[in-house]
Amino acid sequence: MTTQTTVEPAIPGFTHERVTVADGVGLHVAVGGTGSPVVLLHGFPQTHLMWRHVAADLAADHTVICPDLRGYGASDKPADPDGTAYAKRAMAADVVALARELGHERFALAGHDRGALVAVRAGLDHPDAVTHLAALDVLPTLDMWDVLHGTTAAVGFHLYLMAQPPGLPEQLIGAAPDAFFGHFLDVWTRDPDALPADVRAAYLKASREAVPSIVADYRASAGVDVDHDRADRENGNRLRMPVTVLQQDWGAALGYDAAALWRAWAPDLRHETVGCGHFMAEEAPDEVAGALRELLTR
Repeated sequence: MTTQTTVEPAIPGFTHERVTVADGVGLHVAVGGTGSPVVLLHGFPQTHLMWRHVAADLAADHTVICPDLRGYGASDKPADPDGTAYAKRAMAADVVALARELGHERFALAGHDRGALVAVRAGLDHPDAVTHLAALDVLPTLDMWDVLHGTTAAVGFHLYLMAQPPGLPEQLIGAAPDAFFGHFLDVWTRDPDALPADVRAAYLKASREAVPSIVADYRASAGVDVDHDRADRENGNRLRMPVTVLQQDWGAALGYDAAALWRAWAPDLRHETVGCGHFMAEEAPDEVAGALRELLTR
């Protein structure tokens, strides 16, 4: 079921809809353009709005679909009694169902940060649906945990905080949500002008209203997501489609080879380092759009 919705601020020229994708789960989605479909998945602590520049560019010749992930933004935030509601497997199934509800059996898929983990899981679980895949500034879940060690792991303190059992993380973050989420918006960007005041305020509002589900998303990445990824690695399941990865150059500081880690999952890989902060779709939108366009030609 699809219904029209409104949201502010918005991606100019895009319509906003609410689409039912699973039992009790509807996603808010912005859709624009015409042509072959491209689905763009946002990261933390953001919403679909992070794609506003790239989406407008791609909409010139593609149908661009920008949802809020389950648990984020204006999408539904189901309860998580058994720790699986925010498994990337469930979130990836949402994305495939969303595309089908909008009339697309096959589509290209790009994700940033948390959205990239959902995109990778979609590519592994639904290879016949995902034609091309891009991941922005993240490592696959198993590799992420492996490279964090010693004092350098302090950069990922939030990963460990939100991996704790239900109760304490939600209480701590809920006591000062704007300070917590705003910290990442501030320290992960090199160009503060890339996050104008109205956009920053929208991210903070959306995150403050979603503390339990955001924590559940991260907790899943220390639990059920690890199990799913380890099973794929043991079974030799890899991404069959062309893959592009854009990352900051964190590898040298943390002592790993990002391209090599990704190549183990994606044989048809193009790995590029981008000279901007973490929020690259907002800080370097032309470069990101260009990389996605190149990917779609492969």
